Amino acid sequence: MRRLLNARPRGGARLLLGLLPIAALVMLYLVAAEARHAENPRDKILPTPAAMAQSIEVMAFTTDPRTGQIPLVADTRASLTRLGTAIGTAAVTTLVLGLGIGLLPFVRAGLGPLVAAISVIPPIAVLPILFIVFGLGETSKIVLIFVGVTPFMVRDMASHVSAIPEEQIVKAQTLGASTWLVALKVALPQAMPRLINSLRFSLGPAWVFLISAEAIASDVGLGYRIFLVRRYLAMDIILPYVAWISLLAVIIDLLLLAWSRAAFGWAHAPGGRR
Repeated sequence: MRRLLNARPRGGARLLLGLLPIAALVMLYLVAAEARHAENPRDKILPTPAAMAQSIEVMAFTTDPRTGQIPLVADTRASLTRLGTAIGTAAVTTLVLGLGIGLLPFVRAGLGPLVAAISVIPPIAVLPILFIVFGLGETSKIVLIFVGVTPFMVRDMASHVSAIPEEQIVKAQTLGASTWLVALKVALPQAMPRLINSLRFSLGPAWVFLISAEAIASDVGLGYRIFLVRRYLAMDIILPYVAWISLLAVIIDLLLLAWSRAAFGWAHAPGGRR
């Protein structure tokens, strides 16, 4: 008898299983919205699909006469620019510090405790400090995301690099490899898949920090728009924006996964459980 533990969905069945919970949530929302509007046609808490479609048309396809831009396009561009700059900087920093702390005992002794201490500080708590130091412009928002995700990524990378089997490093040194070559030829190829994986796991917190910073001090951005219209209970705008943010996050995650599989296929075992 085949055990459920060993059963794996294939092809269309896997796609169907992934779509079923989403479809169930959509149906639940539609039923709840219809019930609320039957009692109160002017209800704003659960807008109907027609109301959201009308708002999407305004936000995504109509130019704002005040700014001369399409709101959703301008907000998306601003948020993705901030997110991409912060995540890119965090990735480079993680790679450099992670390799240094993981490979070099003196660097581990000097920077390891500092990174560990910074990683336990709630990033939102330092947001006022960032606004005071860097002002209310783009820098403070980017730094918040950077500070929020980098320490955890560095610790994860350093732990992964330090776990590289000692015999690999010894063999490389026996063949005459310098410290630089060991880092470049032995540690770096094994660190890259881990870095991409860390980026994927850091996307969620990065979006949280981005939305928080935009909500407090910004004049454009997805987070700014959500908190701007909340005072009017404009759920017909908020819900599509939240769905758009979720879609962007999923697309970025899938792109990172595709990159990892294409460039480092050996790190994705064909028989694995993921």
